[in-house]
Amino acid sequence: MTRDVVVVGSGPNGLAAAVTLAHVGLHVTVVEAQPTVGGGARTLDLGLADGIVHDVCSAVHPMAWASPFFQQFDLAARGVELLTPEVSFAQPLADGRAGLAYRDLDRTVDGLGVDGPAWRDVLGPLVADHEHTVQLALGDKRSIPAGLLPHGTKAALHFGLEVLEQGTRAWDRRFSDDVAPALLTGVASHAITPVPSLAAAGTALLLAALAHAGDGWPIPRGGSGAIVAALVADLRAHGGEVVTDHPVRSHADLPPAHAYLFDTTPRAVVEILGDRLPARTRRQFLSFKHGNGAAKVDFVLSGPVPWTVPEVGLAGTVHVGGTRAEMAAAEADVDAGRHAERPTILLSDPTVVDAGRAVGGLRPLWTYAHVPAHSDVDVTEAVTAHIERYAPGFRDVVVASRCVPASRMAEHDANYVGGDIAGGATTMGQMLARPTPRLNPYATGRDGVYLCSASTPPGPGVHGLSGWYAARRVLREVFCEPAVPDLAPFARHLVDDPSI
Repeated sequence: MTRDVVVVGSGPNGLAAAVTLAHVGLHVTVVEAQPTVGGGARTLDLGLADGIVHDVCSAVHPMAWASPFFQQFDLAARGVELLTPEVSFAQPLADGRAGLAYRDLDRTVDGLGVDGPAWRDVLGPLVADHEHTVQLALGDKRSIPAGLLPHGTKAALHFGLEVLEQGTRAWDRRFSDDVAPALLTGVASHAITPVPSLAAAGTALLLAALAHAGDGWPIPRGGSGAIVAALVADLRAHGGEVVTDHPVRSHADLPPAHAYLFDTTPRAVVEILGDRLPARTRRQFLSFKHGNGAAKVDFVLSGPVPWTVPEVGLAGTVHVGGTRAEMAAAEADVDAGRHAERPTILLSDPTVVDAGRAVGGLRPLWTYAHVPAHSDVDVTEAVTAHIERYAPGFRDVVVASRCVPASRMAEHDANYVGGDIAGGATTMGQMLARPTPRLNPYATGRDGVYLCSASTPPGPGVHGLSGWYAARRVLREVFCEPAVPDLAPFARHLVDDPSI
């Protein structure tokens, strides 16, 4: 049987593409190498403690409400509850101080003292016009998003100017103290790239703005897998299917179809299709660069993290790295191929907002540490010691732990090459021309074959937009359908959209 579409990979982008295409009545099959669906948005029992589940990659989801795809898909209508912490993110410092990015911008500004006005100057315009900020940052990087201009001109100009400031050595120009710059640098660290840099600055400005807008940085009740479950349920309701334990290593492993979308790395497409791709595409895809890595350390705790500054415990996300200078030094070490003595750590305790994640007095703790690409080092001790710096007694509440070194991250998601959870190095050049400089970044040069992973615009994050953008092109270019499906629950009608 020949399907209309086969999607390789069941991460959020692959599922977003599949859902979009199934809504117009196409027969869509998603094939997944792993025994479970979801790629980087799975929630699993790791066997560390009875009943305790962990998010295997992404855990906190500002894009779940900000993404135009998820806005149309309407997670709330599908039973996904996004729980918003009072503090979106926090940055503890070693001297008993901490930066707190409250969901409320005014409260954050007040708490930052002398640098509060500077925080407002940097982020206030982006928060006030966050819709256009999202359009600018999460477009396909090849055209001005529909509706951005003229109303979004001011936001675009402000975003660009702040990227130039926060992405260069001018980044301390407007700050007097060290708390606010450390707080912003913690957000920049999500890019896993040296700081300051333009790519890291763009990441910081978008995510920090979202922390004060909409639903902030929410955590799905029950874990990230709730988002995946909603996508899969909708796909199946529209006649689509998901086949797990189906690795695709060559063209022979692909079911027959009129179109293929790959939620994979560019190199994987070359390995699967070989000389069925144009030589130019093969060269470009093979030259696509991956970035440095993340090593995952999952903990089970007997109680909350004993932060020196108790308010840090209100945050859904904590950036453990110290001052701006300390984080810059740690990221420089990683970029040079060295393990930082005090690595940059991202940490989240979901029970801050989701008490149901605690079982029998135990709770999960999610952490990542930045390490050189392909590192095989177990960083459990380094992570524990660094958290202890800001939370003395942390060791005493650790019941169990598990480390997945960067070199093994690809075992549970093949896209995480060498621990690169961003789907490719987050350099400015590779963000603007991701994965290649071609006008259609999702095309492969072969008719009916598209790339739709985080290696395409707009890049990393659980937003589904890479899959959505690619699927819209498939509708137009393969199935001659110039309309976009309405993604409202169980709707089957179309909405005219000349922008594609």
